[in-house]
Amino acid sequence: MAYEHCSVERDGRILIVTINRPDRMNALHPPANAELEQVFNDFAADPELWVAILTGAGDRAFSAGNDLRWQAEGNAVTVPATGFAGLTSRWDLDKPVIAAVNGVAMGGGFEIALAADIILASENASFALPEPKVGLAALAGGLHRLPRAIGLKRAMGMILTGRVVPAAEGKALGFVHDVVPAGELLAAARALAAQICALSPMSIRASKQVVSRSLDTASLREAYEGQMAHPAVAALWKSEDLREGPLAFAQKRKPEWKGR
Repeated sequence: MAYEHCSVERDGRILIVTINRPDRMNALHPPANAELEQVFNDFAADPELWVAILTGAGDRAFSAGNDLRWQAEGNAVTVPATGFAGLTSRWDLDKPVIAAVNGVAMGGGFEIALAADIILASENASFALPEPKVGLAALAGGLHRLPRAIGLKRAMGMILTGRVVPAAEGKALGFVHDVVPAGELLAAARALAAQICALSPMSIRASKQVVSRSLDTASLREAYEGQMAHPAVAALWKSEDLREGPLAFAQKRKPEWKGR
């Protein structure tokens, strides 16, 4: 399927999604959000795809967030049920998503990156939640995810000032997994995705689901005792992969994961 505001590439088990609005710093408007929602709907439903990489076209921006020019031009601002880029309000995606942040990730763009499971950043990447500077607030998950990622006081230092954080500081704070040279970002993201694809996809999905749902649980004990009831964990215990892993270990060979 051809898209106007993003591009999609399949590389084996990996899906590379590129926001393609470089003339607007890859800022998102309703048509772009609708396309990205469909892209991630398809990714979630495709058993042949195990990991997604999300990045932005060009080397200036991952995404500048909400397209304020679109709004200022008098257009209606709507967001799909799954949120910005089809990700910030998507609560049931158990497949891993890597945000390959190439340049600016501001406002909604940072919120999209925070909605991914791993943030890989180029050396020229920068992050901020500057919504209060234009009379808005980061209500697409940033105010919730950032404190969970780096702790309350560090997050409030960013949120209440709207300051820009460079990639190296993002790694020091803990929300960036790694920083690489700009020209090596996509290759590094592919390599990271390949590392994930080398593992059992059933195990990966169960692990992500347990982590995600435990963050919403009141206590460690409740999280621990409730984990076996999660659908992805139940699916793991019934999967072919559960048998393949020990068999491959005993036979001293690489496992042949089925993802089912």
